[in-house]
Amino acid sequence: MYKIAVIPGDGIGTEVIDSGVEVLKALSNSFQNLQFDFHKFSWGAEYYKKYGMMMPEEGVEELKNFNAIYF
Repeated sequence: MYKIAVIPGDGIGTEVIDSGVEVLKALSNSFQNLQFDFHKFSWGAEYYKKYGMMMPEEGVEELKNFNAIYF
């Protein structure tokens, strides 16, 4: 099982990321040994506008628990 942090981004990034996650889910259905656990974060332009930073201060530490980050 691969733990994937998903950070949608800004503008068209949100739609592109959601579609990419769907493709990865379909791919995992074809391969028994390829499984993903996605965790979506709300970090991006809206988060920045609200809090004045891209992610919370502990964000980098939180991301270390994942196998990959999908931007």
